[in-house]
Amino acid sequence: MNSIGNILFSTLVLGIIINPAFISAQSTADAAVQVSASVQASPPQIILSWPTNSTTSQYLIYRKSKTSTSWNAPIATLSGTATQFIDNTIQKGFNYEYRIIRSGNSYTGYGYVLSGIEVPETYWRGKLILLVDSMFIIPLASEINRLIKDLQGEGWDVLRHDVLRNGSVTHIKSIIIADYAADSLHETRAVYIVGHVPVPYSGNINPDGHPDHLGAWPADVYYGDVNGMWTDNGVSSTTVSPPRTQNIPGDGKFDQSIVPGDVELIVGRADFSNLPAFSATEQQLLKAYLDKNHAYRTKQFSAQKRALIDDNFGFFGTEAFAASGYKNFAPLVGTSSVVAADYITSMASGSYLWAYGCGGGSYVSASGIGSTFNFTNTALQGVFSMLFGSYFGDWDCTNSFLRAPLAQGQILTNCWSGRPHYQFHYMGMGDIIGSGLLLTQNNPGGLYFASPTNITGKWIHNALMGDPTLKQDIMAPVNQVTALISGQQATISWSASQEPGLLGYQIYMRNDSQTVFQKINSQPVISNSFTLSCLLYKGIYEFMVRPLKLRNHSQRLIL
Repeated sequence: MNSIGNILFSTLVLGIIINPAFISAQSTADAAVQVSASVQASPPQIILSWPTNSTTSQYLIYRKSKTSTSWNAPIATLSGTATQFIDNTIQKGFNYEYRIIRSGNSYTGYGYVLSGIEVPETYWRGKLILLVDSMFIIPLASEINRLIKDLQGEGWDVLRHDVLRNGSVTHIKSIIIADYAADSLHETRAVYIVGHVPVPYSGNINPDGHPDHLGAWPADVYYGDVNGMWTDNGVSSTTVSPPRTQNIPGDGKFDQSIVPGDVELIVGRADFSNLPAFSATEQQLLKAYLDKNHAYRTKQFSAQKRALIDDNFGFFGTEAFAASGYKNFAPLVGTSSVVAADYITSMASGSYLWAYGCGGGSYVSASGIGSTFNFTNTALQGVFSMLFGSYFGDWDCTNSFLRAPLAQGQILTNCWSGRPHYQFHYMGMGDIIGSGLLLTQNNPGGLYFASPTNITGKWIHNALMGDPTLKQDIMAPVNQVTALISGQQATISWSASQEPGLLGYQIYMRNDSQTVFQKINSQPVISNSFTLSCLLYKGIYEFMVRPLKLRNHSQRLIL
C-alpha cells in the first residue's frame, strides 16, 4: 500500500477519516496563506501581502515577538477580499513574527512570516557539538578541518568529538550531555553529525499509517533532548515490520513515541552509509557533500531564489501535505517565485533554492517524484528540500529515499514534512535551517499549525538530513586577508567581496587563549583595511573579516 493511511500511535487507533479524493478543485495552496513581507524604513512599516482567494470569508492577523510563546488576541480582522496588511506600530531593530489565519468554505489556511527593519546581525551563534565518525578522521581530515573553519567563521564555537560507528547511542548521548553541562552560560545550541554515528531508535509509531511499519523509528531527537527521561523497559512491538524497527524491552531501542521533554539542541546528520545504489563509496559521497557544503557557504555556487512544489497527493481527507511547502516558501522567496513543477526534471534543468515533493511512497521512492535510483544519475540544482510519502520517513534503511538527494547535485538538506508540517520561515531573517527543525519539534503551546491529526513535532521521528547550520542568504566572502603586526598595532587588509550592496565589513579577532572570535570594530569598515592598536596579549592572533549588508524585503543585517 503506497498511500498514507490510518495512523497508529502505540496501540491506539486514531479515528481519522481518510478520503484520498481532492476537495472540489482546490489546490493545497488553499490550505496555506502564502504571505510575504516587505518593509518601509521611514516611517517604519511592515507590509504583509498574499494572493487573493475567492472562497475566503475572513483573515485574522496575529503578531508576537520572535521569542514569545503565545500569539494573544488578533491585531486585525480583515475581510475575505483583503490581500495586504500594513503594520505601522513597529520599531526598527526588532523581529516581529506574524500569523495569518484564513477562514474559508471548506478549509482553514495558515501562514507565518518573520520580519523587521534594520535588525542587528547575528555574529555569535553559540556552541556546536561536532560528532565525527572515526572512520573518516584520516581520509577526510582536510575536509573536516575546513568545515570547522567555516563553522567558526559563521560564529560557532565548535566542540569536536570523534566517535565509533559501532558504539552505543547512550555513550554518544553522554558526550553531548557532558558538553551541555559544562556550558554554564547555556550557549550550546546544536549537534552536527558527520558520518554514520550510531542511530537512536525509539517508540512504537507509524506516522505514515501503515500497519506493517509500526515500531521503533530512527530518533536523532534523542541526542537533542538533554533533560528528558528515555526508557527501554515498556514497549513490546514485534509486528510484521522489519526487525530493524521491532522494539522489545532491553534491546537498546527506547520506549518513547513522544519526546519526553523540550528539545534543547538542534540535530542534523550528514550520513551516506548503506547507499549501494550509488557507484561512489560512502567516503566519496561524504567528501562530495562536504565539498559542496563549503562551495555553497563561500558562494562558489548559489541557487536561484525560487521554489517548486510537486504535489502528488492534493487534499488527502482533512490533510494538505504540500501546504507545508506553500506556507514556508512564500516568506522565503516571495509568493510569485513559488511554482508547481516536477521535482526532478525541473531541478535537473534549472536552479531552485527550495523544493517540496510528496506522493505515495516506499523506502526508496515517492510516486510522481521518482526513486533513489533517479538521484544516482541526476544532479539536481536545488539546495533545501522537503519530501513526504509513506515509509521513507524511516530514513535509516538501505538506499534511503530521504538521504539520497544529498548524495548528488547541490542539495544540502532534506526532511519529511507533512506529518507534521515543518516551520522554516525564520530563515527569511537570516536564521539557520536547524532553527526550523527545533521550532517544529517543540512548537510551544501549539504556536504553529502542525497537522489536522495529532502527529506533531513531539513525535520522535522528526529529523533533519544534512547540515543544520546552513542559511539561505549567503554572501560572497572576502579573500586574501593579511595581518601586519608592528609592536602593539595590527593592520588587517583584504581584497573586496564581490557581493553587491555592501554596507561595509565587520572585523573579528581571537588569540590563542580564546575559542570565540570577538568583533573589534564599532562601525562597519568601508575601506579594505583596518588598524587595531593596543595589542597587549603576547601570543598568536587570528583575524576574520566578514561583509555586511541589509537583506532585501525584511531588512535584517546579514553577514
